[in-house]
Amino acid sequence: MTEKTTAAGTPTVVDEEQPGGRPILEIRDLEITFTTGGGDLRAVRDAHLKIMPGETLAIVGESGSGKSTTALAAIGLLPGNGRVTAGQILLDGEDIAQAPEKRMIELRGNTIGMVPQDPMSNLNPVWKIGYQVRETLRANGKPDRPSDVARVLAEAGLPDAERRAKQYPHEFSGGMRQRALIAIGLSCAPKLLIADEPTSALDVTVQRKILDHLETMTAEMGTSVLLITHDLGLAAERADKVVVMYQGRVVEAGPSVELLRNPLHPYTQRLVAKAPSLASRRIQVAKDAGLTPAELLTASEEAKQKAAEKAEATAAEASETLDVPAEAAPEAVGDDALIVENLTKVFRLRTGIGRGTDFTAVDDVSFRVRRGTTTAIVGESGSGKSTVAQMVLQLLKPTSGRIMFDGVDTATLDRKQLFAFRRRVQPIFQDPYGSLDPMYNIYRTIEEPLRTHRIGDRSSRELKVRELLDQVALPQSAMQRYPNELSGGQRQRVAIARALALDPEVIICDEAVSALDVLVQAQVLNLLAELQERLGLTYLFITHDLAVVRQIADHVCVMERGTLVETGTTDAVFDSPQKEYTRDLLDAIPGGRLLLPPDAA
Repeated sequence: MTEKTTAAGTPTVVDEEQPGGRPILEIRDLEITFTTGGGDLRAVRDAHLKIMPGETLAIVGESGSGKSTTALAAIGLLPGNGRVTAGQILLDGEDIAQAPEKRMIELRGNTIGMVPQDPMSNLNPVWKIGYQVRETLRANGKPDRPSDVARVLAEAGLPDAERRAKQYPHEFSGGMRQRALIAIGLSCAPKLLIADEPTSALDVTVQRKILDHLETMTAEMGTSVLLITHDLGLAAERADKVVVMYQGRVVEAGPSVELLRNPLHPYTQRLVAKAPSLASRRIQVAKDAGLTPAELLTASEEAKQKAAEKAEATAAEASETLDVPAEAAPEAVGDDALIVENLTKVFRLRTGIGRGTDFTAVDDVSFRVRRGTTTAIVGESGSGKSTVAQMVLQLLKPTSGRIMFDGVDTATLDRKQLFAFRRRVQPIFQDPYGSLDPMYNIYRTIEEPLRTHRIGDRSSRELKVRELLDQVALPQSAMQRYPNELSGGQRQRVAIARALALDPEVIICDEAVSALDVLVQAQVLNLLAELQERLGLTYLFITHDLAVVRQIADHVCVMERGTLVETGTTDAVFDSPQKEYTRDLLDAIPGGRLLLPPDAA
């Protein structure tokens, strides 16, 4: 099957005789309907795709596009209120669209396997890993001795498999839990493996290792893979063919590199233009060719000047509130908004009753954040970057070292001074749903900092909230809505509006876009850049995604296991990384292996 998309956006399917025999999976004109309180909802319409033996096909699209629903239908795991209402699902020539549950149980494991998205919610927390692998082997009539379980785990890349089989999921890292799920999915050597966002919650380096190993295992077994992802760069790099879904329909399909270089449907064009992994690659290609990339969102000289003027305007007030001597105030307001010196944080971990051991989460870290710019701290999970952010925000007390804000050591601030400091330094957290009170409507959520700091009266605060909603491109009608009534991107815009309510100088963004789809992520990154340009904001950006860093950061600090291993301008770090760890992070950016022509930038 090949597919071309007309200018009007209507997909045209052309069936061709495929070399290599019968497809392992073919979906024809699939329609999936959910029964809801408001009536029937067609989540997938006229979907079609074809996977040949040994082939990897990726379905890409934003949340709600129908990609995971299509995959769940193929393995017979739709929710109770969902059903296939039209079309065919041909698994190795057999139509299983309306197959009884008994037949689907026979097919799962031996013929079709699955690696779900979230390992923590898909592994039973009270069962040992080995037992869960053994259960799968036994259910499919395979040998299930301890040696067989260890072999399956070892094939999935888990070291010391016999010992690991006796551990529980909470004793595994995120990457190890994902490997355990891959082991379970491939334990019975299925003909088709469905991998539903198998690495979306993992660091880029762990993601690359997992996908490399998955690719090796499936190649050795001759297994076909249906990869579900929202990252077009990842899909194009890992899959032979890509299918793009939008609002429940397949809008474009074709060979991955061809689709990437010549997208026809407007939605695919937006995905190609906005995916951070591809934007990062285009920036690098353009710079290597001596061109100016359009995707760069770094601070301009005008933004830096505005930041300096804003700092000067608040210098007198700050010197009075924070007890800075008047003669020191002009020197305090310099080029650096934040100076971190020899920062260390040691946690005491319990190892038993009355026993404990010290764990150094942050070890002698020093860096500066220039006023009006964006400094990114990058590293894998556990590198200490979020701990640094919490200490800068004074949510954690450093074990040693100093954090200087406008020339004042924040550790010396008393309660009143700390209250004034929080007005000038605000956070945007990773999970917008978790950081917004579900009992507060949007108006009260954004107004709360103003009330807490006793700014203005009721009418002036309402006017301020309306202005903030305009700044983050949300309609004023959203004021009376609640967080659960908004999309992920809208909730993050509310979190940004709340952070801006007190007119801060510095905003700490702790993984502020990592939980968002690529198109929403691009919108939020553009919004942050526009606000920096307009308001002269300074950002400390915490992330594990170097593709995002390439777009938005002026300076980069790379952390590994609590230490700062490399720092410099973004161009310097990306063009000539000095440390092996930094090179590994850069090499792991999805899409980095793709060959894009310079004019793509």
